[in-house]
Amino acid sequence: MVISTAATDSDENSYSTFASRYVRTALPRFKMPGNSMPKDAAYQVINDELMLDGNPRLNLASFVTTWMEPECNDLIMASINKNYVDMDEYPVTTELQNRCVNIIAHLFNAPVGEKETAVGVGTVGSSEAIMLAGLAFKRKWQNKRKAEGKPYDKPNIVTGANVQVCWEKFARYFEVELKEVKLTEGYYVMDPVKAVEMVDENTICVAAILGSTLTGEFEDVKLLNDLLSKKNKETGWNTPIHVDAASGGFIAPFIWPDLEWDFRLPLVKSINVSGHKYGLVYAGVGWVVWRTKEDLPDELIFHINYLGSDQPTFTLNFSKGSSQIIAQYYQFIRLGFEGYKRIMENCLENARVLREGLEKTGRFDIVSKEKGVPLVAFSLKDSSKHTVFEIAESLRRFGWIIPAYTMPANAQHIAVLRVVVREDFNRSLAERLVSHIEQVLKETDSLPSRVAVQASHVVAVDETEDNMDDQKTVKKSSREIQEKVTLYWRRFVSDKRTGAC
Repeated sequence: MVISTAATDSDENSYSTFASRYVRTALPRFKMPGNSMPKDAAYQVINDELMLDGNPRLNLASFVTTWMEPECNDLIMASINKNYVDMDEYPVTTELQNRCVNIIAHLFNAPVGEKETAVGVGTVGSSEAIMLAGLAFKRKWQNKRKAEGKPYDKPNIVTGANVQVCWEKFARYFEVELKEVKLTEGYYVMDPVKAVEMVDENTICVAAILGSTLTGEFEDVKLLNDLLSKKNKETGWNTPIHVDAASGGFIAPFIWPDLEWDFRLPLVKSINVSGHKYGLVYAGVGWVVWRTKEDLPDELIFHINYLGSDQPTFTLNFSKGSSQIIAQYYQFIRLGFEGYKRIMENCLENARVLREGLEKTGRFDIVSKEKGVPLVAFSLKDSSKHTVFEIAESLRRFGWIIPAYTMPANAQHIAVLRVVVREDFNRSLAERLVSHIEQVLKETDSLPSRVAVQASHVVAVDETEDNMDDQKTVKKSSREIQEKVTLYWRRFVSDKRTGAC
């Protein structure tokens, strides 16, 4: 007699996840499933779906660290269950955070003694760090205006149009007017002269960028300090400077130690830096340090005691992991000044190799500068037939993730590609990327021009000519047509990736 029995979950899964029903069942997208599944099956189906993500080390769009030593990975996993905010429960972790703040403050030439505690805090990234620094400036400005009996309801901040979106978030979330210095073709950072001209009695600070996201270029903080000092002397406003050193803060001290951009300049009151960029730590850690205790208003600091002892806190969020802070301290003591210096030198050298390889093709203009963050931003010399957006899309098939984008106002007509050179991008990869770009150029040259097709959708008629509806239209310039073409192409690529076309 044959007795048949139904296979249980454990029996079905004991052979192989791929022999089970879980691989032929669609994963839930909107509602939690009613039943459980075996842990190895859950791991396998999620891991398989993640294979469709890009390779992080070939993601040349990002400044964020994608490789760390196995020993540091072990430290991260060992501390991944620690909540950093529980300072009384994890006093050693708190001590490591304080050590990192002190190391960074001394690296940025803060006026603190050898054994004096610096003023700063670890954050989840430079975005939070900028919010905290901005709040400190706003509160200091408001207190000063109140004491003078003057209105304090219209604060503003002066930046370049090249700032990262977190500055726009700060301005919108905390009701501060953002006054942007527009860019011009060939000059893609904030002009200190124009910035100081925009400063008025309601300006809480001027934000300078040490390592523009667009081109990697360092803004001239020294000139900004000198010009602003002169204006402060004339007006009595005492407008300060914040330096957004998210990308360049862990580069300039090691490569250009004589460059004055940090607390050596008297108007620089706070600096933020991303530990997860050239601080060489995985995503999730940033830092902000202040010049002195007087630059961080006491009323912004909260004190709690329900975790076991009195704990001061100045963050936008509360709970966060300890892993990245421990990883940052590991990198500081593991590499030291010499190690960071050598890594940054290698990054700059590999950026040089890439830049020279692109120049040899004769097809690109290099937009980025050699002195700055190790990246290469470049535009096509001739975009009349094909665009940088086509090149970026074609490079995807080799695994390269390289962004193509247009510059902010008033240089929107310039479209560029940008390659960020990180620690794990070596010379062989640089040479291989150049060869793939050359291959893509040959292939696109043989294809019909997409620009011509898209440009046909752009209205171009004689200037002030009346149309049939008696409405005035203006002839589009070549620059305006290129802007329209760029916009159409970006939408096309976006729609294609999301399956909308």
